[in-house]
Amino acid sequence: MKILLTTLNAKYIHTNLAIRLLYGLNREWPGLDWREFTINQDRDEIAGFCADFEVVAFSCYIWNITQTLELARKIKALHPSVQILLGGPEVSYDWQDVIVRPEVDYIITGEGETPFREFLYAWPETGQLDNLVSKTETGEIRFFSNPVTFELENYRHIRPWQYEAPEDLRSKVLYVETSRGCPYKCEFCLASLDNKVRYLPDEHIKQTLLYLMEHGRVIKFLDRTFNMKRDFTIDIFTFILANYRPGNVFQFEITADILHPDIIRFIQEKVPQGLFRFEIGIQTVNQKANLEVSRKQNFDKTKGIIQQLADKVEMHLDLIVGLPLERWEDIKFSFEEVFKLFAPELQMGFLKFLKGTPVREKYEQHGYVFDPEPPYQIIESNYLSRQELARLEVLESALEIYWNKPRAARTLKYVTAHYSIFDFLLGLGECFGERHDFHRYKLADVYERILFFVKNTYPDDPILAELVEVDYCLYQKDRPRTLHLTEIGADEKAAMLETFKVTSGKAGPGKARFLALPIRFDLEVLERENRIEAGEFSLLIRYDGNSRGEAFCLDQLATLS
Repeated sequence: MKILLTTLNAKYIHTNLAIRLLYGLNREWPGLDWREFTINQDRDEIAGFCADFEVVAFSCYIWNITQTLELARKIKALHPSVQILLGGPEVSYDWQDVIVRPEVDYIITGEGETPFREFLYAWPETGQLDNLVSKTETGEIRFFSNPVTFELENYRHIRPWQYEAPEDLRSKVLYVETSRGCPYKCEFCLASLDNKVRYLPDEHIKQTLLYLMEHGRVIKFLDRTFNMKRDFTIDIFTFILANYRPGNVFQFEITADILHPDIIRFIQEKVPQGLFRFEIGIQTVNQKANLEVSRKQNFDKTKGIIQQLADKVEMHLDLIVGLPLERWEDIKFSFEEVFKLFAPELQMGFLKFLKGTPVREKYEQHGYVFDPEPPYQIIESNYLSRQELARLEVLESALEIYWNKPRAARTLKYVTAHYSIFDFLLGLGECFGERHDFHRYKLADVYERILFFVKNTYPDDPILAELVEVDYCLYQKDRPRTLHLTEIGADEKAAMLETFKVTSGKAGPGKARFLALPIRFDLEVLERENRIEAGEFSLLIRYDGNSRGEAFCLDQLATLS
C-alpha cells in the first residue's frame, strides 16, 4: 500500500510535527511517505500529487479543514479509488457531519499513534479497529470507541526532523513537544479535555533540540504550560544555554502567575536578552468571566512577572473577546490594563466554539450565536451585540496595524498615558476603515490616516501629531519626506551634523543621510520613562538604507532604541 501523510499548513514557514512523528514511528512500512503543502498552493497540483497514493492521510485543524475537504473532493474526482483518511483535533469530536461526506472514507479520533499503526497493519481489513470511524459499502457508519493513551516512551529514539533536507529548516518555525495534556480546565480550550500531563523521554527532547538548534532558527515549544515543573523547566533552559547557536530563538507558552521564583531568578541571571519569547494567555482580567469558564488566574501576579522579565524576554500576550459575562466595559477595562504592559505583541482574539469544548456544548446558557463553519467564531451573546463585536474587530485591526507591526509604538504609549488607548484605537480603526481595506493597504496609508485622525480628534494636542511624525520617520530605512513638520534650516542642520560627528564618533554625511526636525519634547526621556518633558528640542535622524532610522538628541546625542 502506498500511503501519504500530509497536511495543509497556514503558511510556508509553518511546519507540522504530527505527520513527522507518525512517519518516524512507522518509517519501516514500505510505501509510506510524507509531504507538506500550504492552504494557498494550487489545489489541482496538490491533488495530482496525492492521486498517486492508495491512501492519503490528512492532519486536520481549524485553519485547514475547509481547504482539506475541498482538496479531498478534487483527489476523488481524479481517482475515485483513493481512500481519504482524516485525523487531528478538528475531526476528533463531532465527526458525524464529516464522515458522511462522499470524499471522506476514514477518521481517526483522539491520539493518532496507535490507531494509525493498527490501520497500516490491518489494511484493507479495517472495519473492526478501535477509534477509527469508517463506512460500509451501504453507507453504514462504524465506530468502536476505546480511547488509548499512547506510551510516550516509544519516542525515545525517534528524531522527527531528520527526514528532510537540513537546509530547509532554517527559514521555518520548528516545533518541539515535551509534554502532552494540561493541568487546567479552561472551557474554551481543547487542552482542557486531557488533564493528565505526560512527558516525552528526555533523550528524545534533547536530541531533537540539538538537531533543531544546529539547523534551524525559531524553535517553538508546543506545551500548554511549559513552566509547570520547576526542575524540568530549569533543566531544559540550562540545556538550551549550553548548546544554542547564534540566531536561535525559543518560544514557550507559560502560565505567568505560577512561574517559580527560581525560574525567574535563573532567567534574570543567565538568559541572554532576546533568546526567549513567552506567550502568555491572559484572556481577561475579569475574575467573574474566568470563573465562568473554569479558569484560574491572578492578574496582579501575572503582571508582576511580566514586568520583572520584560527586559530579558520578549512577551506575546493574548486576550479573548466574548467570554461569558463580559460586556463592552469589561472588555475595555481588560484591554487597557493589559496594553499598559507594552508587550511587543498583543493578540486580541475572538471566542471560538471549538468542537469538543465545554463552551460549545453549553452555548445556549449565555445566548451565544456562533458561525457553524470554521473557525466557529462568536457572532453575538447575551453580553455583546453583533454591532459591538463588529466594532471590536475594527479595534483589533488597528491594534495589528499600528502596534504589533510596530508602526506607531511611541504614539500609542503616549496615548496610554494621557487618554483611553481603547477609545483611540477604536476611533483610529474606524477612521482607517473609511478609506482602506484592513488587509490591503500601502504604508503611506497607515500614516496618512493616523495623522488625519489625530489632527481632527485631538486638535489641542500638538505633541500627539509630532509623535506620529517621529514614528513615521523612525520606521523608514531611507530618508523620507516629512508628513507635516518642516525640517530645520540648512545652516542649523549643518551645525547639528558637525556636533553629531564629533560627539557620537559616527561618520558624518558620507553614505548616510540625515533628517533634522524641531520637536517640543525630549524624545530620550519619553523612550526611557514614557513621560513628556516639554521644551524646544532638535531631533537628528540618521538613515543608512539598511536598518530603520536612528534618532539622536542634540544635547546628549544618545542613541535611542
